[in-house]
Amino acid sequence: MSTSPPFVAESLMLEGPVGVLEARVDFPTVPVLPAAFAVVCHPHPLFGGTLTNKVVHTLARAFTEVGMPSLRFNFRGVGMSAGTHDEGRGEVQDVLAAVRYGRERWPQARLWLAGFSFGAAVAVRASSAAQPAGLIAVAPAVDRVEMAAVIPACPWLVLLGDADDVVSPQRMLEWAQGLRPAPVTQVLAGAGHYFHGRLPDLRERVTAFLNQRPE
Repeated sequence: MSTSPPFVAESLMLEGPVGVLEARVDFPTVPVLPAAFAVVCHPHPLFGGTLTNKVVHTLARAFTEVGMPSLRFNFRGVGMSAGTHDEGRGEVQDVLAAVRYGRERWPQARLWLAGFSFGAAVAVRASSAAQPAGLIAVAPAVDRVEMAAVIPACPWLVLLGDADDVVSPQRMLEWAQGLRPAPVTQVLAGAGHYFHGRLPDLRERVTAFLNQRPE
C-alpha cells in the first residue's frame, strides 16, 4: 500500500476584494523554493462547498505530491471569509486575490489553477486574467457559470465521472470538446459528482497530468 509524501499546513487570512479570505496552504516538508504553486477552488458555496471539501483536499494533496505548495481558500461569504455569494462574478476576483498572494509569496514560481464543480468553472473564468501555466478542472459546473467565451491559453485537464448526477456528463463533454484548442479530457467510468470511493483514482489522474508538465 503506497503512502503519500509528508506535508505541512498553514492557516491564514489573505486580503480579498471585499475583505479577508480564509485560506490554507499545504506544502511539502522538503524546504525548497518551489518552481510552481497552485490555487485550488471549492464547489458551490450555497450547497455546502468549502475549502475542506474532499475533492478539493485531494487536488491539494496531488499538487504537494509533485512538489508544489497549494493554496485553497473559502470564497466570499464562506467560513470566515468576508462578503456574500456573487453567483460566480465576484468569486473570480477572489481567485485573482489568491493568485496575487501566491505570486507575492513565491515570485519565481509558475501558477497552476484548479477547482471542483463551481470552483472549476470559476477557475476557468479566472484563467483569462490570471494566465496560469496549467489548469485542472474537475466536474466543471458548466450549467451554473457562464464560460462560453473562455478558452484557457495553457495546458489543461478536464476530469469528470460518467455517472455524475449533479452536472450532466454530456454537457461537460460537449463543452470541452467544442473548445479550440480542446483541453485534455478524461472520464472516470462509474464515478459520480463527488467521486465517492474514487478519490485515489482522481488523484492518480491529476498527478500523472502534473508530472507531464514542462520544467
